[in-house]
Amino acid sequence: MVGQSVSLIDVSSYLPGEPVGADYYAQFAESDDLRDSLMFRAPALRHHVAPDETAVDMVERATRGLIERHGEEAIEAVDVLITHTQAPDVPFYGAGGGIAHRLGMRPSWVLDLHNGGCAVFVLALNVARQLLASGAGRTALIAVAQNSAGQVFDQPGVRRKAQAAVPGDGAAVGLVTLSDRSPVLGIECRTYGEYAGEMTLAPDPPRKWWQPGTGELCIGFTESKITKVLARGNRQVPEVALAVCDRIGLPSKDIDLLVTNQPNRVFLRNWREALELPAERHLDTFDACGNLFGAGIPVNLDRAISTGRVATGDTVMMAGFAHAGDFAGAAAVRWGGRP
Repeated sequence: MVGQSVSLIDVSSYLPGEPVGADYYAQFAESDDLRDSLMFRAPALRHHVAPDETAVDMVERATRGLIERHGEEAIEAVDVLITHTQAPDVPFYGAGGGIAHRLGMRPSWVLDLHNGGCAVFVLALNVARQLLASGAGRTALIAVAQNSAGQVFDQPGVRRKAQAAVPGDGAAVGLVTLSDRSPVLGIECRTYGEYAGEMTLAPDPPRKWWQPGTGELCIGFTESKITKVLARGNRQVPEVALAVCDRIGLPSKDIDLLVTNQPNRVFLRNWREALELPAERHLDTFDACGNLFGAGIPVNLDRAISTGRVATGDTVMMAGFAHAGDFAGAAAVRWGGRP
């Protein structure tokens, strides 16, 4: 075990149901002060979780690709399970226990991460790397479910707002092992606590999320908040990616594939320009999937691998930021190919 790397050896993903077109939201759209905001230019398509589909269901379906390629035994033998659910099925706990049971695992570690947001896959990879390197096990599974588009954003009142047309649902898993197959070259995670709490819920009439009432839960966006989030996101994602590049001695223009979260077209363009990368080396699924929040990075990485956008030996940079800018992370992996 001495000297062995920690590797992200595979990812697998799941998108629920048939694609939902932008015209679905157009029929509900009402006058909205933020309708013309660059943050809310709608993607052509996105997917919605089914009414009775749980986060555990989504992760189980996302894991099928890993089982086909590595066998059920590889999943059942996982030592560390790290999960994140955008809209937990029950507010008080995450999906870790249910996922472990559904997949036949008996992991020594089950961790539900909430603070990673749209960059949670990088945070989870950092946690998995540290645990495996310290001897906590040989295999970790990272499981991310984004399920708020078809639930929170499709409420009758919320879907009239500009913000509702941007999110999409999906799930993805990543298999991390002690091996030299696809080594994690470097990770940078940064917490910006001064921005914590700036993403808020804004039901009308106002209430706390747990109080009874008629006001539907939605995100409290204002022009001022949007301006701040755009500035932070534009700065933070290149900063953490460049920090990893510096650590591993790789000029950013030599990144073979950039995989980010997918908030909107503006961020995607600005990030690749800041890193001096052409569009063909930055995977963009926004118009096919919308904003997948925490599932965006692993879903996009799975798509890149499956469509031949990343070759064996390529350096893949994953990067993203969360919420109103309270967390950002980047991780570089030298892709070793699928089995």
